[in-house]
Amino acid sequence: MTAHIASRPAPTTRGVLYVHSAPSALCPHLEWAIGGVLGAAVNLEWSPQPAQAGCYRAELSFGGEPGTAAAIASALRGWNHLRFEVTEDPTSQSEGARYSYTPDLGVFHAVTGLHGDIMIPEDRLKAAVVKAAVGETTLLLEVDKLLGKPWDDELETFRHAGEGAPVRWLHHVV
Repeated sequence: MTAHIASRPAPTTRGVLYVHSAPSALCPHLEWAIGGVLGAAVNLEWSPQPAQAGCYRAELSFGGEPGTAAAIASALRGWNHLRFEVTEDPTSQSEGARYSYTPDLGVFHAVTGLHGDIMIPEDRLKAAVVKAAVGETTLLLEVDKLLGKPWDDELETFRHAGEGAPVRWLHHVV
C-alpha cells in the first residue's frame, strides 16, 4: 500500500527593499540583479537622494518564499557606493530578517521576531559579555553592534531623505 501525503503550499512572506543611495550608473544593474532574484523584470521608480548628490533612491515591496531577503542582500552586497536595507516578515515556519548594507561597514544581518524586534542569539550575547569582561571593549558598544547601531547611524540621514517616496509591489515568480 502506498501512502499519499498531501503537499502543503510553500509558505510565503512579504518584505521591503530600501535602496537608500545608488549612483545613477548603478541603477539599471541593481534592477537586473533584483529581477534575477525575484524571477521577474524589475523597473524601480528612482527618485533623487537629497542626502547625496548624484545618487538615487527607490523602494520595492515584494512577496516570495522565506529567504528572499537574504538572496536580495547577497545579490547587492559589495557594490561600491550603494546603501540599502531589506527586510522580510516572519511566517509560521520562519523568523523574519533584516539586512543593512553600507560600503564602509558591509552587511549587517539580524533575525527579527513577530513585531520586528531584533532577536539576539544567546551565544552572541555571551561573547559580548566576555569581550567586555576581559577589557577588549565595553558591553554597551558590543550590544550596539549586535543591534546594528553603526548601520542605523550611517543610514539614518538617507532614510529621512526618502520619506514620502513611492513604493511598488512585486511578487516572486516561482
